[in-house]
Amino acid sequence: MPKLYVITGPAGVGKSTISKRLAEISSKSALIEGDDIYHQVITSYAPAWKQGNHLKIFWEICINIIKIYLNNNYDVIFNYIVTPENLELIKNEFNMFDIKFVVLLVDESTLLLMDNQRDKNYQMGDRCIVLLNNFRNRNYCQNNILDTSDLSIDETVKLIEFDDRFIL
Repeated sequence: MPKLYVITGPAGVGKSTISKRLAEISSKSALIEGDDIYHQVITSYAPAWKQGNHLKIFWEICINIIKIYLNNNYDVIFNYIVTPENLELIKNEFNMFDIKFVVLLVDESTLLLMDNQRDKNYQMGDRCIVLLNNFRNRNYCQNNILDTSDLSIDETVKLIEFDDRFIL
């Protein structure tokens, strides 16, 4: 049975890097980068955190894409900012599949270092610390939180792949 991996965390924490590596180790996988889907809107675009955003249609598109891949026996690795409310939507839509949900977190100095290594167009500076604190204050199950401050990419991927605490 195909698996759905949902990877979330603040900007700059390594969601894309970890998700890509997870996709690469699966024999049949699809990587869905939420940012790529959200940025498909050109006219009337609004950032996700502002009024007038298009998050409702974004989630409808993501759910449908994930469904198509899972129904065709692909493991799906989806990464985006996933709130506890979004997670309930995902759990309800995909309760017949195995779901692993991981909230990636790091310490502040590691996050700033990782942010500085990103392309200049994607660097967030102090805003990534604000987002980190937002994630820390959300009501996520502690079992789903993975602090990667002292882990390599391969160690992180191995934990996500083999540690059952991330299963919903």
